Amino acid sequence: MSPPAPELLLSSNESHVSETCKTYNITSAQFDTLHRRCTASKATAYCPYSKFRVGASILTHDDQYIDGANVENAAYPVGTCAERVAFGKAVTEGHRKFKAVAVATDISPPASPCGMCRQFIREFCELDTPILMFDKDGAFVVLRLEQLLPMSFGPESLPPPGSAGARG
Repeated sequence: MSPPAPELLLSSNESHVSETCKTYNITSAQFDTLHRRCTASKATAYCPYSKFRVGASILTHDDQYIDGANVENAAYPVGTCAERVAFGKAVTEGHRKFKAVAVATDISPPASPCGMCRQFIREFCELDTPILMFDKDGAFVVLRLEQLLPMSFGPESLPPPGSAGARG
């Protein structure tokens, strides 16, 4: 049996936003900025094939925001999701610690990151990192990474470089 769907909250409801911020240790200004930036990032998506725009914004531990949008390709498997674009930018700019991830789409209810993105996020985020998912109307769902990717495989699952069992 599937777990119950998470509660759909409203970004226009001050109580929903306040409780979310308290639960996930972000400020209302950070919440608003993540919402605004991931929603705005959809406008930069390159999605001529699916027409499915996705925007992402990541909040670093030093309070910087890194944005991304999906980029499709005629050879479908080589397209890149918004979350991986944002994390690729963040990592190549030297960021390694992240406080929250936000994703926005043009559908309702909100869409969650795909499986590949969940694993990609897992490489760089703690399991308790909140993932905020916004729909076309600003309604949102928030889950921790460990809820989106239970029993995950992360960097700590591998032996340290140079130790017995490691190749490279």
